[in-house]
Amino acid sequence: MIHRVVLLGPSHRVGFRGIAVSGMEAFATPLGRIAVDQAAVEQLRKLPEVGYLEQAHAQEHSLEVHLPFLQEVLGSFKLVPLVVGEARPTEVGAVLEALWGGPETLIVISSDLSHYHDYATARLLDDTTSKAIEALRFEDIGYEQACGRNPVNGLLWVARRKGLHGETIDLRNSGDTAGSRDQVVGYGAYVFH
Repeated sequence: MIHRVVLLGPSHRVGFRGIAVSGMEAFATPLGRIAVDQAAVEQLRKLPEVGYLEQAHAQEHSLEVHLPFLQEVLGSFKLVPLVVGEARPTEVGAVLEALWGGPETLIVISSDLSHYHDYATARLLDDTTSKAIEALRFEDIGYEQACGRNPVNGLLWVARRKGLHGETIDLRNSGDTAGSRDQVVGYGAYVFH
């Protein structure tokens, strides 16, 4: 049973080097409070690339958007919220390996794919990115492919080291759901096993 979620997302509003943890005791959604796993945060603080930076968490949506879904599916769990700034795959990977755990731990990476291309161009770009994710080729994923390339690439680095395989669950863009198709944002869902 999953009782800890390690959630990583990119920083959209604050530029910084490394990985930001929060000193908050809990995150709140309309579905209730989610306790922050303080022991995990303290464990991560020992890594040189990890530090407290509340400004990175204050208005960051890349983590928040997942919380109600996680609450609905998992019920009660502890959260390890991490906002990733400029960080190499090995640095993000060190954080993930420190908390990897077993079946009690779920790792979730938040990222969009391509941004503001026409529908057909986005489909081609996102398909290429999905193939790179499935093949664990973090070297092929830059900011044009995924705004959360730093946390994504860290996961791919660890997955490669652990001999995991990536699988695309779904690949869409905003033109598939709402709005026009002249400027879309890509989205993908992936699992690693």
